[in-house]
Amino acid sequence: MTTSNEPDPVSVDPGQLRLTDSDGTSGVLLGMRCRNCGIYVFGPAIFCQACTSDNLEPVELGRQGTLYSYTIVRVPPAGWPGRVPYVLGEVELPEGPHVLAELIDQPEADLEIGLAVELALQQVHANGEGNRTDKPGLVVYKWRPAAGAPASLNKETL
Repeated sequence: MTTSNEPDPVSVDPGQLRLTDSDGTSGVLLGMRCRNCGIYVFGPAIFCQACTSDNLEPVELGRQGTLYSYTIVRVPPAGWPGRVPYVLGEVELPEGPHVLAELIDQPEADLEIGLAVELALQQVHANGEGNRTDKPGLVVYKWRPAAGAPASLNKETL
């Protein structure tokens, strides 16, 4: 929990991640569900990607998913505050949408499509160095291997 002289952390993108506590350690991914065809999308949308209906409702998405694809990023985008190289994972949520984010806490040699993963939140401070500033830290969403959950797929089934 933050002390009274430190500002509360904020979501890097409130349209995709809502924090559920004041210290930025818990949150939910946000999306939309089409009331006509039932398709879910990650983040805000003004029409359904499947049927083009504008009859959408906001929803909270699952905190767990399956590693669908990944790549190793060796040349990061400008301003990247983390370590390099890093793993960028595409995770399929149970509701259907795919979410791209860094995959942490998994050695590169042990990466496997189908790995069960869970949402992980990390605070990145405003100066990008991890140092305290007078600005609130930004909370970003990432993925990490799910505790005790086996992979739902393996290389032999692909």
